[in-house]
Amino acid sequence: MNKIRVLHINSYYSHYGLAGFYKNFYDQQIKDGIDIDVYVPTSSQIPNYKEEFGNYTKVIKTYNKFDRLLYHLKQYKMLKKGEELYEVSSYNLVHAHSLFSNGYVAYHLNRKYKLPYIVAVRDTDINVFFNKMPLLRNYGVRILEKAEKIIFLSETYRKITFEKYIPGNKVEKLLKKTIIIPNGIDEFWLKNKFSKRECPDFEKEIKLLFVGNISKRKNPSTTKKACEILREEGYSVKLTIAGPIEHKEEYKKIEKSDLINYVGKKTKNELLKLYQLNHVFVMPSITETFGLVYAEAMSQGLPLIYTRNQGFDGQFPEGIVGYNVNCYDAREIADKIIKINKDYKSISQNCITLSSEFSWEKISGKYHGIYRSISTVK
Repeated sequence: MNKIRVLHINSYYSHYGLAGFYKNFYDQQIKDGIDIDVYVPTSSQIPNYKEEFGNYTKVIKTYNKFDRLLYHLKQYKMLKKGEELYEVSSYNLVHAHSLFSNGYVAYHLNRKYKLPYIVAVRDTDINVFFNKMPLLRNYGVRILEKAEKIIFLSETYRKITFEKYIPGNKVEKLLKKTIIIPNGIDEFWLKNKFSKRECPDFEKEIKLLFVGNISKRKNPSTTKKACEILREEGYSVKLTIAGPIEHKEEYKKIEKSDLINYVGKKTKNELLKLYQLNHVFVMPSITETFGLVYAEAMSQGLPLIYTRNQGFDGQFPEGIVGYNVNCYDAREIADKIIKINKDYKSISQNCITLSSEFSWEKISGKYHGIYRSISTVK
């Protein structure tokens, strides 16, 4: 069987510095016999990263802060630099990791070199580009039309995209090209799965865990309000929060609460212990592409509270691994926490079992099948 050559375009390193997350995926693809290169176009204002990217990756500063105000100019610079760096015609396909930020490059490489591509639709594509930049919507749809496959991380985001932003006469054709593939989690979590949890006594104590940036988007202040409601109803509740402070104003809303134990940013081994020590994982983010921490928490048997109509919602039917909530409704969050207690043992065991769905080996295998279906290499 001949190797497939794939050019990945992924500017998300430059936005978030998540080398480790994507590196798991890329390394697994190499294990699976896929020949890859990863083009990472970044801003000239982004500092040089210390993370280990792998020798298949080129992190290139291609645009400046002013270019970001002009979508087509910024994207054109990314495209031209990519053509300088890579012998584009030597690849079998392009994998663009976002619609607007990376799909532009894939679309134009397709026009010039007839190179097929797949494209992912992410949180920023929906909540920023489609939602807040209406002049770019038609361009986004054009990129989707030329893509061989369209990847969504969840059924929820697919539904929102097609209901709100895809013209009615294009829905049927584009929908046939969509596939739901979640993100994977580091093998560390699956190797260290929690075996079996004992049912906690919520009448005695409720230990909640939040893992994420202290930011408006992650919304820890609403979780604090839910804890206050539970305390008013007679529950002894404690919320542990782990993660760096991104917005000081959001941190000020929670820092003086005696209900909260803020422990800062933690290593994987430290997080493992935190997951195992607590009862329920609660993170009602305002927006979320996927939320790797939900899957990590599942591996440790922690039932979940996640946001309705955001990235993780729809991965499993309601009540299987937890419940969705209105991210602004502290009353509903409190009620769903108590609801989990009624079926804690079953939900917890489901979490442990189903966390295997987020294995990079399994996810890479799905992509490998897609690549071969659209490539001339068989």
